[in-house]
Formats: sequence, structure tokens, C-alpha cells
Amino acid sequence: MMNNRDKKHKHLTLEDRIEIMECLYKRMSFKAIARRIAKDPTTVSKEVKLHAKSYSSGFTRTHDTCPQLLKAPFVCNGCEKQNHSNCIFPRRKYHAKTAHQEYLTVLSESREGIPLTKEEFYSNERILSSAIKNGQNIYHAIMTHHLPVSKSTVYRHIERGYYSIAKIDLPRAVKFKLRSKKGNDYAPKAVRVNRTYQDYLRFMQEHSWISCTEMDTLIGAAGGKVIMTLHFTHSDFMFGILLDNKSASEAGRKIAELKTRLSNHGFSFGEICPVLLTDNGGEFSHVSDFENDASGLKETSVFFCDPNAPYQKPHVENNHTLFRAIVPKGSSFDNFTQETVNLIFSHVNGIKRRQFHGKSAYDMFIFLHSPDLASALGISFVDPEQVVQSPRLLR
Repeated sequence: MMNNRDKKHKHLTLEDRIEIMECLYKRMSFKAIARRIAKDPTTVSKEVKLHAKSYSSGFTRTHDTCPQLLKAPFVCNGCEKQNHSNCIFPRRKYHAKTAHQEYLTVLSESREGIPLTKEEFYSNERILSSAIKNGQNIYHAIMTHHLPVSKSTVYRHIERGYYSIAKIDLPRAVKFKLRSKKGNDYAPKAVRVNRTYQDYLRFMQEHSWISCTEMDTLIGAAGGKVIMTLHFTHSDFMFGILLDNKSASEAGRKIAELKTRLSNHGFSFGEICPVLLTDNGGEFSHVSDFENDASGLKETSVFFCDPNAPYQKPHVENNHTLFRAIVPKGSSFDNFTQETVNLIFSHVNGIKRRQFHGKSAYDMFIFLHSPDLASALGISFVDPEQVVQSPRLLR
């Protein structure tokens, strides 16, 4: 059985409704049923009241309501008299499949919205524009003329310039500042097709000799610069790329610059990072920027972790704690340059690791690759006695 936290804010499923129906036949209280399906008792009560259906049987002799239906559970499910001839009242029952079908119908209709033809749209526009120019507010105009459109939609259409009126014609709208808008925080579902974490596991099983590079983003002050991090799991070596903002175009531009720089040093990004595993951040939406080389040929395979599953890329997450020892969470990156980022990660990679028996991530990386590649990635050797792992490094 799920606990309340697992099912919080989730819709009732068909299994939930079947459980409700079976419990009603056992004459269980709404509170007891709610505990069974990990929901609030009011949710169960509303569900039964909304979807219960009244009908007459061959024994019905009156249209009055049965006194038993005036109190919980408000249905005949489980009533001892429901099939007896001595019950003369109309029946009222809750059926799980019928209730679920009604729910799906309402859900579908609510998402479809109300389609408008071109003529209907411009007819609505003329009515609304005229009403607003006469000083009427939007809601009043919609309700007066029974228009099939919501107030938020009208505001959105005005903002986009679809109407003959402008925002200046809305007396209240010009008094308020625009809300700050966040960018696309998540990679679209279409981008993640065939790039899910399950696809990643299958790919790595079929290509066990390939090493994975985990990728993530470190956030500074809200709306400011961010740092895209790439972590080589075989050596715990990590480097960072400073981004002016957390956008897909900025991330793609900086990755293109990295690929060019590596190529100028005689290295191939695809050979160094054949597989990238990252989260669902919107900055990784332009997958082709990461996967394809300058000629448009695929050189890297990108995969996305499941939503809210940072444990699926544990290495980069754990290594971020070393970065945060130098730059505490909440610190702004706006005064950073790429050289600042390179300095920080040079010290991070210089820390000796227990899993490498006293060797540092830098030692392991140049053993597997070369000092020239580390240099091309912006990472320099730091003498172990000079390694600083505190904010003092940036002072």
C-alpha cells in the first residue's frame, strides 16, 4: 500500500475506484476507505457523490429519496435491502468503471479546449476590442457576450498582438510589472525519445568497453551565470564551462567552442566523450549540439536520467560537493571568468582520492589520456601541497 506522501496530488486511478467500490459494498466509512487508498476522506466523499448514478428498478414505487441516502455513504452499495422488493425507493449506486470513464472524458475535454474557426476568432476579437475600448474589463465582456474564451487567453492574445487593442488599452495591466519568466527548465519529451535512462543502460550493456561522461549544471545566483560540468567517471576528473545563462542556445554554443578547441589540439570530442548522461535540464535540449560534430555527423550519444533521479548520475553529483567547498551554494558566478572556473577545478582534480590509493583525479586522467588533453580542457597540475579546498582559493 502506498503511503500518503507517495500518492499526494495524484488523480484517482481505476484501481483506486475499484477499491472504493469494493469497500462501499462492505459498508466501510469514507475515513476507512481513504486509509486504504492513501487519500483524504473528502476526496473519497466527493468521488462517490460526483459519480454515483440513480436509477429505478422493478420495485420502485416512489420518486422520493431513501432516507439512508441522505447520509454517508450516500449510495446503495452494500445495502441489505437493495435487491429486496420491500425497498420502494430509486436506487443509487457507485460503479468504478463508469466513474473512471467519466473522469477520462472530463480530463480529455478539459485539455482539448474550445476550437474556434477563423471567423469565430475575429468575431470574438471585434466584440472584446470594442468592449475594452469602452472601458469594460475583460471578464465583464466575456460574461456579457457569452464568449467561449478565458480571461487568461485574452490577455495572452493581446500580449502577442492578435487583437486590434494593445496592452496600453488595459488600465490595470500597465500598472503592474511583468513577472520574471523562467526559461524552459526541462528538456521536451520528444528530445528524450530513445534517450531515456533505460536506453542508456541497454546501450552500456551492449558497449561495455565505452566509458560514460556525466554532465550537469551548477547554479549560481538566480538568473545569472551558471557552470556546466562534465565528469569522467573512470577517473573522477571534472572540468567546467562557464555559461552566461542557463539556456539551450548558450550551452550549445559553448560546447561547439569546446569541440573546436579540442580539434585544434588534435583531439576529438566524440572519442573523449562517446556517451553523455545528464538530467532533464532545458539547457541540454539542443541534443544535436552535443551529439554531432562540425560536419553534422553523430559522434556522441546523449541520454537523460529519469526525472527527479539525481542518483542515476552519482559521480558528478558527489564531485560537486568538492566544488561547493570552494564556492558555497548560493554564491554568485557573475564575477567569474572561464579562468576562475579552470582554477577551481584544477584544485578539485588535485585532491588525492582514497579509491585511487592516494592518486588524484588529475593523476588518473593524464595516465589514461595525456597532460595535453587536460590542458586543452583548461585543467592544470596543482602541487599537492598547494591544493586549496576552501573559499580562500578565490581570495
